[in-house]
Amino acid sequence: MTVQFHPNWPHGARTVIESMAADGVYRSQFATGISNGGLTAFRGGDRWEWESRLFSGRYDDQPELDRPIYGVWNRQRDVYGGAIRFGSSYLRLKPEAIERATFCFPDSARDPADVGDRRVLPHLCQLADEARLDDLDDYVEAHVHGALSLATDVEAVVLDPSFVSTPVEDAARELGCPIEYHPGFRATPATFDPAYRGPEIVDLARSLGPELTPDLLGRAAGAHPAQSIKYVWHYLARYGRQLTS
Repeated sequence: MTVQFHPNWPHGARTVIESMAADGVYRSQFATGISNGGLTAFRGGDRWEWESRLFSGRYDDQPELDRPIYGVWNRQRDVYGGAIRFGSSYLRLKPEAIERATFCFPDSARDPADVGDRRVLPHLCQLADEARLDDLDDYVEAHVHGALSLATDVEAVVLDPSFVSTPVEDAARELGCPIEYHPGFRATPATFDPAYRGPEIVDLARSLGPELTPDLLGRAAGAHPAQSIKYVWHYLARYGRQLTS
């Protein structure tokens, strides 16, 4: 299982990975207030409602810190992680985490009918294979129940190489787990198709520089609307893989 995130995007006075290092655990959107998907993690919000349905009310009255952590089953063993939509970097969990995980397809936001523990994974993977979704939507969602300790539950944190010799790498050393790097995301905004996420997003991407990397995008994140930066990331994720096979 992998849990995707953007390490140098802002989280209060810190970056995401700095907060992770300070906390020693990976927290859910209900606790952090940030997400690389929708921002509806509050009582009565869309995420609260579909989580209540998905888990039969199990977490309705539980503290925010006790909410499940969302990740994916990396069924393709993708070196970039199982769900690039949600971040340039990821935590690769230790195999035993599967014993306290549930899974669904499609995404829980789509009110899936197929939900279960590890025994349902072959069926969910078949559904995902047959769906032939866009790269950004092609994942089997996972939910880890119980605290996710970075020191004891994570096999490795896998970063984009643009973070080598940056504060992200410094913070990653404080997580208590090994550091690895995938081949990287890089893309030239001049080649982006406006039809994918809109001409205004392409204009923003081109204003950031002639070549985008996750490090550059994170450094720009606080200066632009969060949703716009997320859409720029979608371009970089979709078209920026340096390893394509």
